[in-house]
Amino acid sequence: MADSSPKTQYSLIGRLHDPRDLMAWESFVSIYTPVIERVAAKRGMQPADIDNLVQEVWITVAQNIGEWLDRKDRGDFRAWLRRIANNQAVNLLTRKATRPWAQGGSEVERELARVVSREGIESHFEIEYRRRLFVLAAQKVREETAEHNWLAFWLTSIEGVSVEQASRRLNLREANIYFARSRVMARLKKVVRQLEEQGELP
Repeated sequence: MADSSPKTQYSLIGRLHDPRDLMAWESFVSIYTPVIERVAAKRGMQPADIDNLVQEVWITVAQNIGEWLDRKDRGDFRAWLRRIANNQAVNLLTRKATRPWAQGGSEVERELARVVSREGIESHFEIEYRRRLFVLAAQKVREETAEHNWLAFWLTSIEGVSVEQASRRLNLREANIYFARSRVMARLKKVVRQLEEQGELP
């Protein structure tokens, strides 16, 4: 996604400009908090620091989203959010390192070096975003899919069970396993596209 589409811009992201729009903020935070937490954990941050980081990121987004929306050269939303998260992580660890009573300064320095390094940050963020997108789409699709069809997909596509084994476990013909898996995967792809195109995910 090279740029935020107009539809996305004026849906969820645009609604964030209004701090009274609690539904938009709840939706946004529920999408991106797990993404930031997992990326921060992969970068070596501790749980308490991760909690503080998430709070600082949302404060910064709330303070700057209007300015970002007004920019003609704003670019990709997730790239902007990545920069905020990285900058806030650096700020947090820098404050931690300069406290006169701080213990284990060398460990803090190592944490800071891991966060400051941009190697892998973009890919981690995109991977976690896609993971979160899949989870949301999967929840929606599972609610509307017959249990045996969902299990046919899940066992063979996610857990790596062979079609033959899944056929025995579910008491379904192998042809039915292939058919169910194909239909669920097609529906998942469609829901993922809808989530992004309709602006439910920035």
